[in-house]
Amino acid sequence: MTCILLTGSSRGIGAAIHSQLEQRGVSVIGHATKPHGGTHIAADFSDPAAPRQLWDAALQMSGGTIDVLINNAGLFEASQLNQPDEDWSTDWRRALDINLTAAAELSRQAVLHWQDKGIPGRIVHIASRAGHRGDSPAHWHYAAAKGGMLAMHKTIARAYAKERICSYAITPGFTDTAMAGDYLESRGGAGLLADIPLGRVAEPEEIANIAVYCALDAPESLTGATLDANGASYVR
Repeated sequence: MTCILLTGSSRGIGAAIHSQLEQRGVSVIGHATKPHGGTHIAADFSDPAAPRQLWDAALQMSGGTIDVLINNAGLFEASQLNQPDEDWSTDWRRALDINLTAAAELSRQAVLHWQDKGIPGRIVHIASRAGHRGDSPAHWHYAAAKGGMLAMHKTIARAYAKERICSYAITPGFTDTAMAGDYLESRGGAGLLADIPLGRVAEPEEIANIAVYCALDAPESLTGATLDANGASYVR
């Protein structure tokens, strides 16, 4: 049975991915920052030791093999440009630790794991439209982290395709989750929808459909691809 480690699976897009994967009959090891029960492992990615601890715990829970890693965990918090230097730097480090460094460390462990076993593997990165077009003045750190995730994804795809280690990335725009909902409200709500030709934000299940496809069904030849899901608010 395919075993998948899915970070940030307790709510929003992650919860939708978790549900759809279970419906497909695969074994899913979830992750949440705080204890969440079931097969979720608690790990706070603001702690530098947490990603490796999560990987080790998931590997033990899996019985020794993880086939797919889905890097979904994320933090979307505002950081005002004019706040004290120390506070801005703290916000920057926290955002990159949670949104990028943890994903990098887990991806590294996954690649080493597959190389050691001589088996194929897949990584699915839930990045963001912000990685392409930037974000608001209060979200430099978020955009930088997601841009870094996309660069990392491309590097993994090019470096390890010959070993059948594939990397796929998804770049949602606004999605109807609590995280994005707070932002939409703070930025005027309906006013932001004018920038989305589709006229609405995505549903978590829509992004989950793409993630599950990448994890289980996408051809290996698609490795390195970035799939946009933003209602045509950013096209390239």
